[in-house]
Amino acid sequence: MIDTRRLTLRPATVDDAAFYLRLVNEPSFLENIGDKGVRDLEGARAALLAGPVAMQARLGYSLWMVVRKEDGAAIGMCGLIKRDTLPDTDIGYAYLPAYWGQGYAWEAAAAAMAYGRDVVGLPRLLGIVSPGNTASSALLMKLGMHFVERLDAGKTDLYRMEFPPRHS
Repeated sequence: MIDTRRLTLRPATVDDAAFYLRLVNEPSFLENIGDKGVRDLEGARAALLAGPVAMQARLGYSLWMVVRKEDGAAIGMCGLIKRDTLPDTDIGYAYLPAYWGQGYAWEAAAAAMAYGRDVVGLPRLLGIVSPGNTASSALLMKLGMHFVERLDAGKTDLYRMEFPPRHS
């Protein structure tokens, strides 16, 4: 769906359940994003169907699988998410720790952001992050977002990017 120099971002399917199960149960995921309550493959399949697969069908975007081109390894998920609790679409991402610090998160997030702006036509994009997750906050700022406010009694920082208007 989206190709970058080193990565492919593609819609998730139920065939990604084993990867999803592993990702959402990583200690770093649990600490920074939260417990999704997914404990087995059947739960992972159900979560994918109800979440990314359904959102992709409904909106044409979702949280996508991030696959490394050089070896086809699934390394994480990144994409655009429309949550009922936020006024606008936000960018989300999570990676297996073995792939941190190699620029993959920025590469995929920049591509997802461009897709939201250029293909979907979003006027703005949000980013939400746990206040203690300094790496994720730094990534949002590197993408051009700015801090707006603290939500949920200080549990979540909200960032926002306004896209410049298009000129015809």
